[in-house]
Amino acid sequence: MYVVAVNGSPRKGGNTEILLNHALEPLKKAGWETELVQVGGQNIRGCQACYKCFVRKNGQCSMKKDVFNEIMEKLLRADALIFGSPTYFADVSAELKALMDRAGLVALANDRAFKGKIGAAVVAVRRGGATHVYDSINHMFLMNQMLIPGSVYWNMGYGRDKGEVEGDAEGLGNMKNLGQTIAWLGAAIKPHLDSFPALETVSE
Repeated sequence: MYVVAVNGSPRKGGNTEILLNHALEPLKKAGWETELVQVGGQNIRGCQACYKCFVRKNGQCSMKKDVFNEIMEKLLRADALIFGSPTYFADVSAELKALMDRAGLVALANDRAFKGKIGAAVVAVRRGGATHVYDSINHMFLMNQMLIPGSVYWNMGYGRDKGEVEGDAEGLGNMKNLGQTIAWLGAAIKPHLDSFPALETVSE
């Protein structure tokens, strides 16, 4: 099985990346293929609402001159997605927001391609606002019929300066449990994904 962790922080090696790596560790031990993808600081535009993805239905966005389609290929292949972001005025980073808006729409346009995948949000925060970041990520997951596992607390780690989150023992423990829970859930649902409920068309 394959899990992609997306780092929405432009600060490489920072608190968000540290949290994501702690969440990935139990999945590696469980035999999953793991990959950390950097979107923070990358060239990525927001959705322009052209809806060409609904016409072409090829799993890609019509905008080709940034990193989106390369990342989207990984998201479509993955069994689980972990999106991580720092807290920017109580919301996700601009780069992660752009990825979420476009990935969510492209997935919907392609027979709800994220349905049945596992989705988890991870947030790095100095003090306040993390709950809204957490909600923003999960809202996209939920609209795409993804499965969101819980953990021992909301998936947040506290720290401002680079590496400071390493001192948040509770936060790191939560990341470990999150990874373990994703591994357990993935193994439990894998044999049953073919029977995942399809979207029924509402007739008038």
